[in-house]
Amino acid sequence: MNDKKKKPQKLKARLPRGFVDRSAADIRAVDEMTGKIREVYERYGFDPVETPLFEYTDALGKFLPDADRPNEGVFSLQDDDEQWMSLRYDLTAPLARHVAENFNDIQLPYRTYRAGYVFRNEKPGPGRFRQFMQFDADTVGAAGVQADAEMCMMMADTMEALGIARGDYVIRVNNRKVLDGVLEAIGLGGDENANARLNVLRAIDKLDKFGIEGVALLLGAGRKDESGDFTKGAGLNAEQLRILAGYHRILSYPWKKPFSIDAYKKYLRNWVNFETLPVGIEDGLDELEVIRKLVRAAGYEPDRIRIDPSVVRGLEYYTGPVFEAELTFPVTNEKGEKVVFGSVGGGGRYDGLVSRFMGQPVPATGFSIGVSRLMTALKNLGKLGMEEVIAPVVVCVMDRDTESLGKYQQFTQMLRNAKDENGKPAGIRAEMYQGNKKNFGDQLKYADRRGSPLAIIQGGDERSQGVVQIKDLIEGKRLSGEIEDNVAWREARVAQVSVPEGDLVAKVREILAAQAEDRARNGKDA
Repeated sequence: MNDKKKKPQKLKARLPRGFVDRSAADIRAVDEMTGKIREVYERYGFDPVETPLFEYTDALGKFLPDADRPNEGVFSLQDDDEQWMSLRYDLTAPLARHVAENFNDIQLPYRTYRAGYVFRNEKPGPGRFRQFMQFDADTVGAAGVQADAEMCMMMADTMEALGIARGDYVIRVNNRKVLDGVLEAIGLGGDENANARLNVLRAIDKLDKFGIEGVALLLGAGRKDESGDFTKGAGLNAEQLRILAGYHRILSYPWKKPFSIDAYKKYLRNWVNFETLPVGIEDGLDELEVIRKLVRAAGYEPDRIRIDPSVVRGLEYYTGPVFEAELTFPVTNEKGEKVVFGSVGGGGRYDGLVSRFMGQPVPATGFSIGVSRLMTALKNLGKLGMEEVIAPVVVCVMDRDTESLGKYQQFTQMLRNAKDENGKPAGIRAEMYQGNKKNFGDQLKYADRRGSPLAIIQGGDERSQGVVQIKDLIEGKRLSGEIEDNVAWREARVAQVSVPEGDLVAKVREILAAQAEDRARNGKDA
């Protein structure tokens, strides 16, 4: 009998598909970006609110894709009383629940913003993740389209606050009442056709991705992608497809120049074969005309905000104006092709979403920025990572007795708690070496790998004299190429100065300022 104990199997470290780990650089880039977005939202008078990651599944509603079962389209679980809960799919449905639940305590119009992660239980792919961040702004309780116009203006201002130049973005605006009128004309009106309508909307919303032929397949029997996966289509009949083909002509028309609402009506009559436009379509077109006039009056020309019939939006809860922020500059895709970057956010009016909980009309409008996608765009433009983050100063541990360690910790805290000449907090990033390496050279290697600008050194001799050594690691690295002999290196004590303990903070600040000046000068020369 073999009494040898089996070794426990090591867990395999693996990341779930569709999820990513974020680096310090990415986190700082997102913080930089969201800070600029937040400034614009605050300037418009919006206030923050936060809702939880989980909601009861029924609160998220029928607006989810493929929602025949709780886990399709969303990640769901049952709590201890067997109620289904789901990770939020977007930030809008949770806001609707929050408003309804706190309606008597909320001042209408309720103007709010929030950033957070959302989760989608869908097939991941290149640039398509199951967890990603959105940054939303919403106005609840304002029925007039002036609130929609303001959203479009705020989107434009946000793009420019992020450093995206005019000509590199455009806010495109349409009205879902127009498409809803077309869908009603082909027999897809009413609650009983909600799922069929959603399939049509999601198909049409992929026009820029799959083109007119791909959308036609999704509206009919279905479409097989390059990997062989089959997506079931909306199953429209020949007559429905014939009418929608006319609407496709409008969607795929190159709407690059401003045009009149009268022209839009003409195209609908001629291409969709409406002898007289349904009332809902007329209302939608009138609202677009009001938005056009309002944004022009505020100084937003068609190069920034324009009416564009190709904007659809793939969620059913939109009930009026819809809009998208599109970046128009070219980028190179994974196939090496030059393509327009495309949409980085969008939204619209959703007057029925809060009303589901209330039994009374509650108008609302808002938009959502796709933070991860927008971050990619800003990196392409070189607009992120401009705010410099200096690595920490490293306080080396030369002796490990309690008294010495206390002294090193004291130096570290002096740097962290530093104040400027006016007595205001101006702490310097600093860390006391916490590793196991006792060798001084190994500690300097650690500081170098961290990208640290300075190392603080105090051995027994320095302590007895009340001084501390400051080693400029940036200058030392530069000078290292000029000294080949190790003895000469040690004797030269390259880029190292000795100062009284009480002058530590002032001297560190002086050297860091000189390093910053050198970086700025070198950057300018480059």
